Amino acid sequence: MEEMYKRHSQIVYHFLYVRCRDPALAEDLMQETFLRAMESIDSFNGSCKMSTWLCQIAKHLLYRHWAKSRRVCMEELDEGLPAPGNTEEQAIARTELQDVWEKLQKLSPDMRRVVELRVLDDLPYRQIGGILGRSENWARVTFYRAKIILLDSGGEEAHCGKNEM
Repeated sequence: MEEMYKRHSQIVYHFLYVRCRDPALAEDLMQETFLRAMESIDSFNGSCKMSTWLCQIAKHLLYRHWAKSRRVCMEELDEGLPAPGNTEEQAIARTELQDVWEKLQKLSPDMRRVVELRVLDDLPYRQIGGILGRSENWARVTFYRAKIILLDSGGEEAHCGKNEM
């Protein structure tokens, strides 16, 4: 295992760093990748390079981290609502949050992922395109189209046309 770490740790770190642009997160996830690899080394069947297998583990850990971050952000949004003292303000805020949430759920999976990466994770378009295997321009256009749908009071008409990906 030590040899595997020496051989592949820089590859895995670079793989993670390019995607998250956070050295501390890349380091943490790299360490966790090798822990997971040690636990499941029996499942490595040699059908791909060891570095490819390790990067797949790293990718899944990174996606899990992002998913957890989104859940935390949604909980923080909920906590940021007005205190129970003013029920009218609280009801309005909850209704607005519910409306945004419902509109987000109506977006195509690609659009929703772009919005999440841009708004919640504050990632640049280039990185979003890289994560999703697309171009920077695709990420920009997709975010713009999603924003139009979310800002549209009806939302439905814009969703049904060219915006489906």
